Amino acid sequence: MIAKLRGLLDSTGSNWAVLDVNGVFYHLFCSSKTLDEIGNVGQECTLFTEMQVREDLMALYGFATQEEQEWFRILTGVQGVGMKVGLAILSVASPVQMHSAILSQDKVTFTNADGVGPKLAARLVNELKDKVAKKFGTTIGVAGQGSSGARVVSMTEGAMGLDGVFQDAASALVNLGYRPFEVNQAVAFLKQEGHTGTVEEIIPLALSRLAKKA
Repeated sequence: MIAKLRGLLDSTGSNWAVLDVNGVFYHLFCSSKTLDEIGNVGQECTLFTEMQVREDLMALYGFATQEEQEWFRILTGVQGVGMKVGLAILSVASPVQMHSAILSQDKVTFTNADGVGPKLAARLVNELKDKVAKKFGTTIGVAGQGSSGARVVSMTEGAMGLDGVFQDAASALVNLGYRPFEVNQAVAFLKQEGHTGTVEEIIPLALSRLAKKA
């Protein structure tokens, strides 16, 4: 079993990358978020991997972070979610967005992915709610470290969730009509960047962050 590959990025496509590992070229299917994170052709990168073996197919799937790999396993454990659909979901929603969507029963997040209709989206949020709450908790985590060195939102450190003025600012923005997962991501970003201040000072910064993501 291939658990992880490190090598030079040889080429990429819409949903795949080829990694040159000491002269052996591995073709891996990847989400668009992983492709955005692993860098440019010619650079060294590391991908965590999953292998699918069937009579007519042997395929490798690559992930920039173990967190994304873990969510891939969670998603593909739901009936009707194959490898292709799992990658499609990972391409439109980050782990923190999926966590928030499942806890809030927000099916729209999943219907944004190719191959996910309303029925499958409903099955995802219903079947995964208890599992995700038990595994990651009911608090949106804040700080983690991606393989590229960029700061990312982590779902495995729920104890470091939003609190104080950040939680109050997030609640205020949700009450204004902003989607919970977008608000949590924006406010968590501000917290991990070291911003401080009152609720009144945090809210404009979060609104600016939300505007950039729109």
